[in-house]
Amino acid sequence: MTYVDGFVVAVPTANRQRYIEHAEGALDLFKEFGATRMVEGWGDDVPRGEVNDLYRAVQATDDETVLFSWVEYPDRATRDAAGARMMSDPRMEAMGAMPFDGSRMIYGGFALLHEAGDGGACGYIDGVVLAVPTDKREAYRDFARTSAGAFLEHGALRFVDTWGDDVPDGKVTDFRRATHLQDGETVALGWIEWPSKEMRDAAWERLTQDERLMGGGDRPFDGKRMMFGAFVPIVDR
Repeated sequence: MTYVDGFVVAVPTANRQRYIEHAEGALDLFKEFGATRMVEGWGDDVPRGEVNDLYRAVQATDDETVLFSWVEYPDRATRDAAGARMMSDPRMEAMGAMPFDGSRMIYGGFALLHEAGDGGACGYIDGVVLAVPTDKREAYRDFARTSAGAFLEHGALRFVDTWGDDVPDGKVTDFRRATHLQDGETVALGWIEWPSKEMRDAAWERLTQDERLMGGGDRPFDGKRMMFGAFVPIVDR
């Protein structure tokens, strides 16, 4: 994997099964057009933030659940070609109306910045979206490498960080507005895959005391604007 389409979506909680069926139907097309994997994460432990959070990112209402999702591609060229084909394929229209408000979905294309771990049967996901000063890209990569070592040591299966490459403006909301992006900053998206929620929760109790996650006390981003949450994979193939 060298390229990712990342998404955050608000879905009516009552539409959970409809959303799964819709995503499974789209997955066959994504795979046909070159995607290597698609994951849909249903919000399970998504905290509210003081400055911003994933709920506000997609203007979620009380009867909606936030999803964190991504599609993996071997490269950007494959992703671009797949997007063009998806837009014109009559099978997409035949799937019917989306079971969520697409105008509030935020999405973008991200280039792989760092990846560690062999993966495996993913039972739980930590997802994160944040703004990073563009001139601190390499410092952020170094921070990701160090953090990945800690997470893998405590049981994570895979640790991925990506760098905003094709992040469009939206009419209602988008990644830039959601992260309160400032001039000279880039949106970054990352996730951690765990075997289970139980292992993830136990690991975090230890990780909060791990100095490797603090970046020597000087993390290369504004942690107050970092948006994050934990998700149950409802589609992963």
